[in-house]
Order: sequence, then structure tokens, then C-alpha cells
Amino acid sequence: MTRSLHFNWELRGSGWAMCRIWDGATKHRDMVSYCTNALADLLKGVTGLYGLHDIQQFSFDLEPAEARWVLHRRSDNVHIAIRRFPDMSTSFDAPDGKGTLVWTSTRPRTSLAHAVLMAAEKVRRTHGEDGYLRKWGLHAFPTTELETLRYLHLAVDDCALQH
Repeated sequence: MTRSLHFNWELRGSGWAMCRIWDGATKHRDMVSYCTNALADLLKGVTGLYGLHDIQQFSFDLEPAEARWVLHRRSDNVHIAIRRFPDMSTSFDAPDGKGTLVWTSTRPRTSLAHAVLMAAEKVRRTHGEDGYLRKWGLHAFPTTELETLRYLHLAVDDCALQH
């Protein structure tokens, strides 16, 4: 398994973001809606991998579909599974197995944390916190969530990449 993992979060139009993840072999992308606090949920999910729980889960609203991310920590690695459900308004209590598996990869936690951290920082550098709120609409830039992930990633992971 290589350590390589790439992640991109790009605001598009008003209330939309293009989310891309790729591991050198396979790629996945979704157009994510502002109906949830998606970037904050992503940051909290990755941050949760530093805690006591081995599984973190969050969803992105694709209007109407749901992209449910399930992160399963296994030692220093994370198994990432993205499942698609046809309608977020009816799938909130559906078991993960009912969704269609659309992307999966296992990578070191440090690679996932670093990629998500860098993508969120790029969004903040590009738009600023005020510009993010104007473009995203319903939710402020998740500064606290970003800083919490940064702290844990730098304190716990042995990441040799530039920060």
C-alpha cells in the first residue's frame, strides 16, 4: 500500500462544492450541497480518528442523494468507504450496507489527515472566512474544526510532509 492520498474541496457557484478524493489508483468525486455543514463534518470525522472510537461516519447532501463516508481506523491505517444512497431525506437511518459502495481505499491516517487539512486550508486561503460564508451560504468556515485537526495531526502523527 502506498501512502499517497489526494483530496480537494473546491467551492463552486453558490452553495456547492466539488469534493474529490483519489489514491493513485482510483478516483471519486461528488458535487456537495450546502444543506449540511459538509466541510465541518468532514474535518470532525477525520479528527474523530484520533479518539477512542474506531469508526467515524458523516454524510454529504448531494440533493437529493446522500454520500455517506465511513472511516474505519485499523491501527495506523484508515479504511475509507463511500456509499451512495438515492435520497438523503429517506436514508438517514438506513444501514450502511444498503448504500451502493462507490469508492473505497485504505491509507495511513496521517495521509488522510494531511490531505484533508491541506484542502481545507486551501479553501480558507482562497476565499477567506468571510468569502467562504458568502459562497457557501448557510455555514461559516469551520475554523475550530480545522485547528483541532491541525493540532492532533501535528502532535500525534509522524508526518514528514510540509505544513
